[in-house]
Amino acid sequence: MFSLFKKAVAPVATINGVALAMQPRETVLQAALRHGLAFPHSCRVGGCATCKCLLLTGKVKELTSAAYVLTEQELAAGYILACQSVPTQDVAIEVAFDGAGAKRITGRITGQQQLTHDICRLTVQLEAPLEYKAGQYAQLVLASLPAYERNYSFATPSRADGVLQFFIKHMAGGRFSSHVNQHSVLNETVTVTGPHGDFWLRAADAPLMLIAGGSGLAPVLALLQDAVQQGVQRDATLMFGVRRREDLYALDEIETLARNWRGRFVFVPVLSEQTDWAGASGLVPQHLATHLPAGAHAYLCGPPAMVDACAASLIEQGVAAAHIHADRFTTITRET
Repeated sequence: MFSLFKKAVAPVATINGVALAMQPRETVLQAALRHGLAFPHSCRVGGCATCKCLLLTGKVKELTSAAYVLTEQELAAGYILACQSVPTQDVAIEVAFDGAGAKRITGRITGQQQLTHDICRLTVQLEAPLEYKAGQYAQLVLASLPAYERNYSFATPSRADGVLQFFIKHMAGGRFSSHVNQHSVLNETVTVTGPHGDFWLRAADAPLMLIAGGSGLAPVLALLQDAVQQGVQRDATLMFGVRRREDLYALDEIETLARNWRGRFVFVPVLSEQTDWAGASGLVPQHLATHLPAGAHAYLCGPPAMVDACAASLIEQGVAAAHIHADRFTTITRET
């Protein structure tokens, strides 16, 4: 006796040269974690791009569209979201295991300062120092909210004394951000896991164009402060997009950066909803052509719509996609 029907053979996913047997309807991320690989991930619902990876060969079925969190350039290059990709045939994938060296360290909240009506600065004293690259992020868990793990960028460079800072933007309905912005969490225990992310300053001599929106200023400030400490000598332009004058914050830190910067430093705040404002108004992309240094490398951080619009404008003005580095602050991962 024999069967007229062939048993379906599960595809194989080869991740950074390691072949993994897939199970039916399993995503690339699920397979990687099941096999014990430290695959970078966070939200698992296609909202954060932490698990983005390069599909070298083969095909996948996407459970949800990656267009919201990946740029057109990344999609064209073959990047996919591992958490939303089910292989339909053998695939080969390349990924940077940026979180492979992540550590989980307990700390205590020693500072809580309201920077604007909806952004709070948390200062954390860790039990041990945490090394990270300025621009990266960590996962935070409060003792009072153990079921809500959220990702936030470091707002300062790594310090030997274990002191960290984060900017927490209040999101409507966000359990973590609402709690931090509306209640005292001083002296509360917090668990910090990191570092994660690939947003950091690359070595080069080119001028810097840095663009931040809202709480996206956190990693940009950390990057710039670290550059000062490292003696970086590159001209820099910082554009900061907010709605109104009262949404501007960390101006003292920016002034200190400008004073200590080894090179030309230009700060351009852009207000989208302020009528009595003599400075740049409207949206940041409208002002890029005016302030973009020739041959600049760009670092963008903030809401996805702003980041994508700025990236598209930069490319139109001749900035190579390889010289545009971005961190999109999606709310699905951070605040659902």
